[in-house]
Amino acid sequence: MRKLKNSELGRLSIDAFKNVKKTPIIIVLDNIRSLNNIGSVFRTSDAFLIEKIYLCGITATPPHKDIHKTALGSTDTVAWEYVESTMNLVEKLKTENIKICAIEQTENATMLNDFTPKTNTKYALVFGNEVKGVSQDVVSVSDTVIEIPQFGTKHSLNISVSCGVVIWDVYSKLK
Repeated sequence: MRKLKNSELGRLSIDAFKNVKKTPIIIVLDNIRSLNNIGSVFRTSDAFLIEKIYLCGITATPPHKDIHKTALGSTDTVAWEYVESTMNLVEKLKTENIKICAIEQTENATMLNDFTPKTNTKYALVFGNEVKGVSQDVVSVSDTVIEIPQFGTKHSLNISVSCGVVIWDVYSKLK
């Protein structure tokens, strides 16, 4: 086996990325503190053709050198918007018939491996603050809560890791 060169990867140009059909997933970042986490979410979102990222509350916005460090230019490809209130955004998305999925540990959460996304449905995946998680108000109005099964002693993952795991799982089930 030989490692592929960058020129062999078939990467899309920025214009081609903006015009390609997107995966029917929206990412909502609810008060994320770490700029490196934000950049990582952009990069993962680029990899899986995510439709849009909403940056809410205290979540920082591009351009910022610490976001850029991990985003590696994906802030130029993935559509994004800042919205002050995560709750107001979620209520608006619900009126657009977008299914709200909080990624959190709750009573009666659906384990990620048991979650089956429906075709012809758009999903907003809400990821929460590194310490407090998704706000309870948002959890309460979500259409479903998805929990990532974990089997070790910590039962927590970094938000950028959680985002990668969930996006990959939902993406692969939709495809």
